[in-house]
Amino acid sequence: MARVRLSVAERREELLGAAIEQIEARGVAAVRIADVASALGVSNALVLYHFSTKEKLVSAAFAHAAEGDLAHLRKLLGKRTTALRRLRSAVRWYAPTGQAKGWRLWIEGWSAALREPALREVTRDLDKQWKAAITQVVAEGVAAGEFRCPDPAGAALRLTALLDGLAVQMTAYTGTVSRARMQEWVDDALARELGLERADLTATTAG
Repeated sequence: MARVRLSVAERREELLGAAIEQIEARGVAAVRIADVASALGVSNALVLYHFSTKEKLVSAAFAHAAEGDLAHLRKLLGKRTTALRRLRSAVRWYAPTGQAKGWRLWIEGWSAALREPALREVTRDLDKQWKAAITQVVAEGVAAGEFRCPDPAGAALRLTALLDGLAVQMTAYTGTVSRARMQEWVDDALARELGLERADLTATTAG
């Protein structure tokens, strides 16, 4: 059966999706143009037509994944509800025990970014936008009198550092910490940053 002819934008998105899957499975260093082409049943030349080098394909794939993650984060934080509900929803989604996908991908990305300037820009921009979004909602909650936090930007940085670190533990060292214990730590950290008791956090955001 002949393949459906895709637009340039559709083809690029298909290639980026396949690249993300291959990077997660093989790692940045091992993945090849041929792996992405084979996964889609297309030629190496087609991949290279859209992305002239492996490095450009990898950077574009991470940028594509970052855009997807940020779009979902904005959706969670943009809901018409309290800042506290939005924050807990976002933190629980992003936490390694949550529904966010691709922690293996981002750990690969952080490692490769130490050697690849273009990839470093992608991961740095994602990190900045994540922290800025969390900072804004914390500030909104403080202004609304929902909780206390004298340093919203610092709180966003500390929460991100905790979640990223736990993700590394859970991905690289399976079984080191139970999911239940990890979730307790995430809730404890969020409550502490907002000047709340964990029980109050749970009660406020339930239902």
